[in-house]
Amino acid sequence: MAKSKMILCVSFCLLLVINAYEVAPPAAIFIFGDSTVDVGTNSLLPASGARADFSPNGVDFPYSVPTGRFSNGLNSADQIVKLFGYHNSPPPFLYAVNHMSTFKRDILQGVNFASAGCGIFKDTGTKRWSEVVSLENQIQQFAAVRGNITAILGPKTTGTVLSKSLFIISIGSNDLFELKESFLNTTMEDLQIAYQNHLKNLYKLGARKFGIISVPPIGCCPYARVQSKDPSVCVKELNELAQIFFIEIQALLYKLSLNLKGMKYSLGNSYEMTMSIIEDPLAFGFKDVQSACCGSGKLNGENPCLFLEEPNLCSNRHQFLFWDFFHPTEFASQLAAQTLYGAGTRFVTPMNFSQLVAINV
Repeated sequence: MAKSKMILCVSFCLLLVINAYEVAPPAAIFIFGDSTVDVGTNSLLPASGARADFSPNGVDFPYSVPTGRFSNGLNSADQIVKLFGYHNSPPPFLYAVNHMSTFKRDILQGVNFASAGCGIFKDTGTKRWSEVVSLENQIQQFAAVRGNITAILGPKTTGTVLSKSLFIISIGSNDLFELKESFLNTTMEDLQIAYQNHLKNLYKLGARKFGIISVPPIGCCPYARVQSKDPSVCVKELNELAQIFFIEIQALLYKLSLNLKGMKYSLGNSYEMTMSIIEDPLAFGFKDVQSACCGSGKLNGENPCLFLEEPNLCSNRHQFLFWDFFHPTEFASQLAAQTLYGAGTRFVTPMNFSQLVAINV
C-alpha cells in the first residue's frame, strides 16, 4: 500500500505544477453542464429518466445518502469548489428557488445549474431521458439569478462580483453520443456555433472567467466498450469525435477571448487527462480502467447502477476509474479536479483554474 501511494504521488506530482501561493477564492462559482457536474438537479425533475437519487449511488457520501450525483461520493464540481476553499458545493438552482429562506445567501456564493443527460443542443437528451435542463435553459436560469443578485447588490457591484466569479462548464458528451447514434440531424459545426452562442450569452450576462471542461474519451467508458465487438478496445469513432470537439472548442475560446473584452478562459483537456490514466493506470493508483465499479453484465457496463437491478458493487472503489457505465469514481473526480486546479498546459490551457481565478479583469 505504501509503495503504491508513493508511485501515485510521484506520478501525479510530475503532471502538476501547483501554484506556490495561496489563491483567494472566486467571488462566487456558477456551474453549468451535464451529469459530470450535476449535484441533484435531475432529482427535482419528476419526468426525468436521468437520475441518480437511489442507491448504491452515494455509498461513500456522508451517511451513504444518494444525493443525485452520479458517483459513489463527490463529483468533479464538488472537488473543484473544495480546492477553492468552499465547504459546500453551490446548490442546484431548483433547490435554491424552493428554499427562499436561504435563497439570497445561497446565490451570492454561487449556483449549480447542471442537469444530467443534457447537452449543448436544446434537444439533446430529450428523446432518451424525457426531461432535462438544456444549457440554453440553464443560462436562462442564471439570468434570473443575476436579476436577484442585482436586486440585492445593485448593478455596479453585481458586475464586479460576476467579473470576479468562476463560471465552470462541463458539457458535450451527450451531444457527441447522439451525433454518432444519429439522434440529432446536426453536425460538429452546428455544435460549435451553438456553444459559441451560449458562451456569448453568458458573457453578456456578466461572465468573464470561463473554466471549460472538454469531453473525455467517451469511447473508453464501459457503456461504449460493451457495444463494440471487442470490449477490451475503446470505440475509435467516439474518441475521434471527442478529440475533434476539443480542437474546435480550443479554437473557439481563443477567438472569443480576442473579441470579447475582459474574457479569460481555462480549457481542461479531459481527453488527455483520462487517456494518461488509461495508458498507465498503476502510476495513478488504479487497477481497473475498463469496468464499472457498479453495474452488471460485461464490464458491469450493460445495466445501470440501480438497486432494483441488483448490481455488482466493488469494494475497492478508489482503484476503479469508472463508477458506473458512464461516470468516474469519486477518486477519479478528485484527480481530475486537482489537475484542472493546478496542472500545466499539457492538461489545462492557456492557464489552469487557479491561475484563471487569480487574474484581474
